[in-house]
Amino acid sequence: MGGMRNSRITDSGRNVRTVSYASLLIVCIAAILFFPAAFAAEAAESGSGQEASHVGSPVVDSPLRYDISVHIDPVERTLRGRSVITANTREELTLVIGRRFEVLKARVDDEQIGSSATVGAMRAWRIPGEEKLPRRIEIEWRGELSPLDTSLDHRQTLGQNEPVSGESGTFLPDSSGWYPYLAGELASYDLSMELPAGQRGLVAGRLMEESESSQGYRARFEFPAPTGGIDLMAGPYIVETRTIRSAGGKPIVLRTYFHREVGDLAGEYLDSVKGYIDLYESWIGAYPFTEFSIVSSPTPTGFGMPTLTYLGLEVLRLPFIRATSLGHEVLHNWWGNGVYPDYAKGNWSEGLTTFMADYAYKERENDAAAREMRQGWLRDFAALSPSQYAPLTSFTSRTHGASQIVGYNKAAMVFLMLRDLLGRETFDRALQAFWREQRFRVASWEDLQRAFEAASGRNLHAFFDQWLTRPGAPAVRLTEAVRVKAEGENRHVSVTLEQTEPAYRLRVPIAVRTQQGEEIRTVDLENTRQVFSIETDALPLEVILDPDLRLFRHLMPQEATPILRQVMVNKTTVTVLLPESGPVRDAAEVLVTKLQHRAPKLIPGTDNMPAAPALVIGLQDQVDAWLARHELRRPEDIKGKGSAQAWTTRLPDGTTLAVVSARDIESLAALTRPLPHYGRQSYVVFEGAKAVSKGTWPTRPQAVKLD
Repeated sequence: MGGMRNSRITDSGRNVRTVSYASLLIVCIAAILFFPAAFAAEAAESGSGQEASHVGSPVVDSPLRYDISVHIDPVERTLRGRSVITANTREELTLVIGRRFEVLKARVDDEQIGSSATVGAMRAWRIPGEEKLPRRIEIEWRGELSPLDTSLDHRQTLGQNEPVSGESGTFLPDSSGWYPYLAGELASYDLSMELPAGQRGLVAGRLMEESESSQGYRARFEFPAPTGGIDLMAGPYIVETRTIRSAGGKPIVLRTYFHREVGDLAGEYLDSVKGYIDLYESWIGAYPFTEFSIVSSPTPTGFGMPTLTYLGLEVLRLPFIRATSLGHEVLHNWWGNGVYPDYAKGNWSEGLTTFMADYAYKERENDAAAREMRQGWLRDFAALSPSQYAPLTSFTSRTHGASQIVGYNKAAMVFLMLRDLLGRETFDRALQAFWREQRFRVASWEDLQRAFEAASGRNLHAFFDQWLTRPGAPAVRLTEAVRVKAEGENRHVSVTLEQTEPAYRLRVPIAVRTQQGEEIRTVDLENTRQVFSIETDALPLEVILDPDLRLFRHLMPQEATPILRQVMVNKTTVTVLLPESGPVRDAAEVLVTKLQHRAPKLIPGTDNMPAAPALVIGLQDQVDAWLARHELRRPEDIKGKGSAQAWTTRLPDGTTLAVVSARDIESLAALTRPLPHYGRQSYVVFEGAKAVSKGTWPTRPQAVKLD
């Protein structure tokens, strides 16, 4: 969820638990409030913006433990809680809880806690350092929870940062401060919950005890490893349980906590989870926990935590979820929840999980499916404006489409290029060693680099440095290719490649089509312009640059056909709303806001064609008149089809134009929910809210035919 203290969103809105910047921010703000002079002096000595050295340090055994008991009434929307925090650390600590909660009692080592400071939606207390160990912090609290709103859409749900409750479900996100925690610290916990009869709940961890009677439901969970935070879910669940054995013989308990309306899906989901655990145990190492649960949500949620995933009722019904997103969530129990990213140095776990889940499933499907995903990544990147480029070391979580394109897609392709460089066997061996060494520790990109260097025996500094610290991507051009006669045979080709300044060190795949078939060569491009001599086994006929799209780079215009995402994520996009007023204008404004997730930059429909990516929305007659005025026309492939159409075209100056045309106001309003999900398409035809035709315009690779 946006702003979650110890969570972050994955590609479909899921979160991965670990200590994040928001928690560190609370530490820093509290330090300024409580010790302004000391903080200034320390910052001057150690350098502005540096975090305390212990935050994010590798941890195996947590010196902090929470013992929590809570009582929740979903009908009254009330919460009462008590927590005892045991701290085996002499360092100064910051205790935090959501400001909406009333603190009834707060003591540190049997002494009343001091006054608190307000930090946004949180209250924070300074806990001075102490030599005597262990330290004991006891706090009791109560508060009212916000009402559950099932009318929210997926993105609105992700943006929620409040503890919510109702008869159909309770969700207490860690970021809401629903329980007291020590900011910036990993901790183990033991949590007991009480709920009314008919309700069941859970948190991440191992279910140690549970009981149900007419008086209510009780359960106790334990998470013995250090972790970053706690989310709590509850609802009128029907629970199905299955026990499997890990590769090493350890029992793993699988559960579904499903609402009655999706109860028939339980068996299929349990089967799928078993398959994913088997896959990743054989690929990486033993599953690090004792259970895994799939939990249904009454809102269109998609979150992942250690030992569980929390998915909306409608999401669970989608036929592709078990084959894609579910495996992504299971894998996060290794990357993100088993090894914690060092956010201060960049979140590597999303890219690695995308590569070993979403992309790996495409590779298992066939080569064409994998190439299509790589092409999608590169097209998405081509949709960004230069101001949206960012180095991977600065990526922490997905906050918008641009951050996903960098933190997920680019990072996944970096791992692909690394595997191509080292070979699959060495790549897998490095990841297995990384898992053994870093399990339940905070690890950085540097730790990953060391693991790959140890496994390969190679110095990989140049590779990691350029792909992690530089924003953007190289732009590689095939500028010339000529057949060269050598020793009486025409089986040599001189190939000239160019790239922009400053030069990357690249392994560039080159395909040479010959009389006997296609031959693939890889050349090392290190300068802004280099000439390579390639010998072939037969007469060369054509040279093609990176035909399988295995190099992360800027696509040239003919390689990157325009897609709808270009006007959705590019912040320079301008919008023309052809309806001038009334309900049709209102519907157009709602649609553009949903597409761009920001206030649109509007220009009049009477203006000249802008020299920037543009989005035009209107009814059919209005769109036809606007197109005629600019000497444009509808694509023949979609002309006259459906109740609404959206398509892209590239203008002569290279900019992208996207047009949305609807038959009437009802057809325009029907696009609000579905159209934002078709960003990777060049065109979509709708009948009502249903897409009846979609696709991308043809592309052409960089190629030179040989005379």
